[in-house]
Amino acid sequence: MKMHFCIPVSQQRPDALGGRYVLYSVYLDGFLFCRVRYSQLHRWDEQLRRVFGKCLPPFPPKYYLAMTTSMADERRNQLEQYLQNLSMDPSVLRSDVFTDFLKQLQLSTFNLTAKKTSLDIFLPGGKRINIEILTSDTAERVLEVVSHRIGLCPELLGYFGLFLIQFHKEGQLSVLKKMADFELPYVSLQSSEEVNCKVGLRKWYMDPSLDFMLLDCRVAVDLLYLQAIQDMEKEWAKPTQAQRKKLEALQKEDNQTKFLELSREVQHYGCLQLDPCTCDYPEPGCVAIVSVGNYEISCHITLPGDQTQDVIFQMNKVKCWQVTFLGTLLDMDGPQQTLNQNLELRFQFNKDSQWQWFVIYTKQ
Repeated sequence: MKMHFCIPVSQQRPDALGGRYVLYSVYLDGFLFCRVRYSQLHRWDEQLRRVFGKCLPPFPPKYYLAMTTSMADERRNQLEQYLQNLSMDPSVLRSDVFTDFLKQLQLSTFNLTAKKTSLDIFLPGGKRINIEILTSDTAERVLEVVSHRIGLCPELLGYFGLFLIQFHKEGQLSVLKKMADFELPYVSLQSSEEVNCKVGLRKWYMDPSLDFMLLDCRVAVDLLYLQAIQDMEKEWAKPTQAQRKKLEALQKEDNQTKFLELSREVQHYGCLQLDPCTCDYPEPGCVAIVSVGNYEISCHITLPGDQTQDVIFQMNKVKCWQVTFLGTLLDMDGPQQTLNQNLELRFQFNKDSQWQWFVIYTKQ
């Protein structure tokens, strides 16, 4: 899974000797992940190179004279690119030297220590379980604890993930992000600036045909079944009237396998629907309902005159994509605040033999 690191801001802080140092705010998928000094990252890079050698991306060099504003911006951009490139290497991501360093950074950034605690995990359909963990447990470890608790076959762990989910009134919810394996769910939950956030378990693949890989595990089928029902209730998946009648009959019979088989024929089944957001297609400022999955991005667009237009972007026609953090950050010596936090996703697609850009603005 690709993830997006960015360092949109840095702050000057006083040190114990009366000097100044720079503290970088690192965001992961649009949410504050940690704050870190250049010297800490430099020592970490040296540790990584002792393990992985020269295959690592280049690390920004030291400056032995005072940095100008342009030099400071260049270093911030270089550190951002370093983290982004580093996270693309699966062997680095799985290493203890990578995970242990980031665990300590997350804890220290938010003034937390490693200790026992409890955490509610919300399952599809609204049920929740309470598990005992350490505040320093990664999402990968918490997922293992959850799977053992509910009896999910260990070999199927890779098909599920932990998500930061925001609950709204009348049972509505927003899936804000999938947690990275090395992320600390307890810390991310405590540090989130969004209200009413919880940690939820969901399948995270977006290819409905992969459901077949899970049908031999009773618990996995239960999870898929409950998530399918939930997604249809929230109108993320959109069955026709005829499909809905058949699905309701199968639900009354509790025929989960047949229900899932028919669900795979439903429009947007297995997709993740974003909250209403804005896009620049076919003109700037249009409101869009975006569903992502099954190798496509589907957009229901409302034009300024209230006309609507449905556009589907097939992923095999997407050339490249870029994510940019657009949050307004207050750069100050005191506590940092994030305002109007948004991400810009732009991708280039082929239409009528020409390459065009499509841009979405969203928090998710």
